[in-house]
Amino acid sequence: MALPTPESFELQAEYDFVIVGSGGGSMVAALFARLAGLNPVILEKRDTIGGSTGFSGGVWWVPNNHVIKRHGVEDSRELAERYLAATVDFVGKGTTPARRDAFLDEAPEMIRFLEEQGMKFEYPDGWSDYYDDRDGGQPRGRSLTALPYDIRNLGPWQDRLSRYAPFNGIPFPSLPLIRMLMFKRTFYAKKIMARLAFAMAKNKLLGRRIVAHGGAIQGRMLEMTLKRGIPIFAGFAADQLIEEDGRVVGVSGMFGGDRVTVRSRFGLLLNVGGFSRNDAMRQKYQRHPISASWTNANPGDTGEMIEEMIRHGADTENLDMAVWVPTSLNPDGSLPAGATGKDGTPYPFMHVGEIAVPHYMWVDKRGNRFVNEASSYMELGEAMYRNDAVPAFAVFDDDAMRNYAYGSLMPGTKPVKKWLESGFLVKADTIEELAQKAGIDPAGLAAQVARYNRFAETGVDEEFHKGERQYDRFRGDPTNKPNPCVGAIARAPFYATRIFPGDVGTFGGVVTDERARVLRADGSIIEGLYATGNCTSSVMGRSYPGPGASISPAFAFGYIAAKDAVAKAHNKTA
Repeated sequence: MALPTPESFELQAEYDFVIVGSGGGSMVAALFARLAGLNPVILEKRDTIGGSTGFSGGVWWVPNNHVIKRHGVEDSRELAERYLAATVDFVGKGTTPARRDAFLDEAPEMIRFLEEQGMKFEYPDGWSDYYDDRDGGQPRGRSLTALPYDIRNLGPWQDRLSRYAPFNGIPFPSLPLIRMLMFKRTFYAKKIMARLAFAMAKNKLLGRRIVAHGGAIQGRMLEMTLKRGIPIFAGFAADQLIEEDGRVVGVSGMFGGDRVTVRSRFGLLLNVGGFSRNDAMRQKYQRHPISASWTNANPGDTGEMIEEMIRHGADTENLDMAVWVPTSLNPDGSLPAGATGKDGTPYPFMHVGEIAVPHYMWVDKRGNRFVNEASSYMELGEAMYRNDAVPAFAVFDDDAMRNYAYGSLMPGTKPVKKWLESGFLVKADTIEELAQKAGIDPAGLAAQVARYNRFAETGVDEEFHKGERQYDRFRGDPTNKPNPCVGAIARAPFYATRIFPGDVGTFGGVVTDERARVLRADGSIIEGLYATGNCTSSVMGRSYPGPGASISPAFAFGYIAAKDAVAKAHNKTA
């Protein structure tokens, strides 16, 4: 079946259901609306389709879904509810019992719906919940990824797919890539590397354009959407809501050089991302220090529609939050060598895979550890702000440098000369010298290293319990005994880098109810207006229970919004 071309769609003045933004929550909403008999449209301001989901690692965190049960994972709604109670401790307007119930009830149903429409899921067995040691936690994990996808299936749309450029040409999803980083240590990791090299060579020989990560999700979502004949318009820069008699009835924006208004009969869904790329909003709403230059978020994450919803009375919550993913910078705050693309596009390092390795720790300027370094990326960012540790310092030794990855440096590779010349990587023959060069208290760091090295002997991190959870251990070094995540920092030379709270998107926004309807501060509903994704206050509050804990609510509440709009349409036409 040939897909419609971008040029085959003609923008109409009115649709049954108007969706602004083209992230995953948008396309699942459009699919549900279309199958229920409505005429939806998707309006995207960028020239690529897929939003932040396309830029992401491409994971859904969905408790109690039928796919993981096929693999023998024992899960239930009760276990999931207990786990969320044990991890989401923020009590707010976005984490009400009604919204939590809506997520737990509808997210598994949404996964089944997507599979029926053509989504191909994989289960990354062993990518555990981030707090698998808590009540209801699942050590094998509750997350799903999409089967790698050949974007040639998109025909004229294949180069219009939103993707994160550093993932280009890599046909494996995140879990095997994380495990592959141990190729200097385990035969299993070497096998993954060999399989990856073979797959990349085969794809190149056959002319395949295989994508994984967020591209695999959004490539298949886009194909499913286009097969249903759902119109999608790129280059529609929405910036105004149209409100009449207290009800939002449409959206206005620049399209093709003209101001265009598109009206909606049964509702407007905003799935427009956050404001990671808007430095003025970050300075206004978030904790300091902060910078839009530290982010790896979708370039469309500029926040103007969040501000527009606020102008129309929308309540907000947790605007100071982001999905923190630690990054490292030069002393002057610039990006280090290797953190930009060939075209000069900045791609700050994302320290996720290597933070659980032995011979490595984080300290503050006093030389003290303040967190379990193997914690989830979100928790690490929160700990940095909570402990006045921006920047923090990653401290490691020659064993870590020889055996594990760091930034763009693969295991066993000599440190990049430019890193040493710029001061990005501080190098010294003693711990005290390292501290002096890096700006850390020498006595404090020496005492901390001595404590940490004692923990390495016993295998028990008495300060922060690093290596006790499955989530910690699966990213550690299984050949390091007795704790795969704790090894002595003892072999010179010693190294340090400065760590900052980078992110992949902000994590707060307008308040919505259990039906994804946008609320005012007094709790009343802004009629006709729905929202989902990173422009909303998350049902996860200020926590991140597992991989994909931002994508799955975006999908789930997009699905819920479409259900509500369909119900309104059917009631009106009955």
